[in-house]
Amino acid sequence: MSEVIKDTGLNDIIRLESIGQSYDGGQSWIIKDLDFIVEDKPDQGQFVVILGMSGSGKSTLLRYIAGLQEPTQGRVLIHGRERTESDRVSMVFQQYSSLPWMTVLDNVGLALRYQGVTKAERDERAMEMLKLVGLEGHENKFAQYPTLSGGQLQRIAIARSLLANPKILVMDEPFGALDIKTRLQMQDLLISLWHQFQSTILFVTHDISEAVYLGDDIYILKSQPSKFVKHIKVNLPFERNKMTKRTTEYTQMVHQVEDAMMEVSEMG
Repeated sequence: MSEVIKDTGLNDIIRLESIGQSYDGGQSWIIKDLDFIVEDKPDQGQFVVILGMSGSGKSTLLRYIAGLQEPTQGRVLIHGRERTESDRVSMVFQQYSSLPWMTVLDNVGLALRYQGVTKAERDERAMEMLKLVGLEGHENKFAQYPTLSGGQLQRIAIARSLLANPKILVMDEPFGALDIKTRLQMQDLLISLWHQFQSTILFVTHDISEAVYLGDDIYILKSQPSKFVKHIKVNLPFERNKMTKRTTEYTQMVHQVEDAMMEVSEMG
């Protein structure tokens, strides 16, 4: 186990063990001997941010956890067991993932449809989630741009993912394509949902200020072969709002992470 990734004895939510990824039969490795643990924090949940240079494997790690890709070697464990098809972990992408020929309500309830939930029940539960993400009144619109804005389409993706599994959510630069005002609003919405559901959220971003504002812990990957080489605990209040960004503590944390990123970028 890397000195960056520490096992404190709490129950695991997610564990990656000795992960390796090669696309040429082991001649070269994109990821090699990577370990990662996200442990349970009772009555709180976790918000873990992964940073790294382009090509360091950030998105690949999320796909392992979501079950969209299998590593060449190593194990992916969810709640202490090797991941199976029954471990439903939703992933929110930067690209809009709603089905444009379906309504907002049907898009949010899609995961429940494949679980065999009746339409009446999934509509009721999807409507509750739409209220939480501020989309009440849009449920009968088609989930497409420009009928809905980019921010609204990402709210659909978040609502659908939380309805499928409110305890684990993985997000791959979900706000990267949004304008600055919408991005800031979505950050605050995500914090609110995290606190409400006490979820474990894994979040990939290239925006250091966003990482510090949202994150509980920040882990930094070095490039190929990738592995975690830095862990920064975000020492900011659990409850955060736009005034948090005006504090000296926030500014200092951003500078600390910037320095760490520069150091990692120079590693061989």
